[in-house]
Amino acid sequence: MTEATPPRRIAPQTGPHLWSGAALSPADWMLPLGGEIRAEIEAAPGLPVPRLDPLLGQMAERLAHGPGFCLLRGLPLPEEPAAVLGRLGSRIGHPVHVAPSAGPYYTEPCDALLLLCREAGEVVLHSAAALHNQLLRADRAALEVLYRARQVGTAPALPVFAVTQGVFAARCDHAALDPAAQSALAALEEAAAAPGLALRMVLHPGDLLCVNPFLVWASSTRGLATLALVTEPSRLSEGPFAALRPAEA
Repeated sequence: MTEATPPRRIAPQTGPHLWSGAALSPADWMLPLGGEIRAEIEAAPGLPVPRLDPLLGQMAERLAHGPGFCLLRGLPLPEEPAAVLGRLGSRIGHPVHVAPSAGPYYTEPCDALLLLCREAGEVVLHSAAALHNQLLRADRAALEVLYRARQVGTAPALPVFAVTQGVFAARCDHAALDPAAQSALAALEEAAAAPGLALRMVLHPGDLLCVNPFLVWASSTRGLATLALVTEPSRLSEGPFAALRPAEA
């Protein structure tokens, strides 16, 4: 078992990936599809829709350099969700083979996770940067542990939080954390319960929620079809999470 080394100085996160649910409005995260584009998709379900590309470009930008998530509303819900996911995903990145998450968050190692709603439900989102800063204020010692948290056995030794050449990434796989980090994990969960941090979002059939799991921790929710994508540049190219880079589908 090896240990990831925390930075010499843990600094607060800043930038668009730092947000709180209380400070956001739907205009900050929703991308309406529009009736004309929806009609084109319905009329030619197997063909590209070039007019959709600008929206997908905005989506990719928000995932990589913005708040780390967005919602595309208004897609027609197909009988085979994998078809529409593959159609949209191919315009954003490369589909990859990943095992489904087993914990409370979607932790698939990817730069973009597309979640297509098939039945109405609620998802809870957290900015990983906001949780980082909350823990920095409330329990710095716990945060230091999570920068060097280890995994058990032959799995790669991975932290929960990492900064590689100035690029922030965070991943919280509860099942794989070393038992020595459990008290720090409890402090993280307490930080997540701070008022105003979480964003609760009601999803409707046809909603496409897109998240970067390294920036936004979304609660595992039933009724969502998923597709994981790797984009370039990728947080899986270097740093501690590079060991998780999956094979392309």
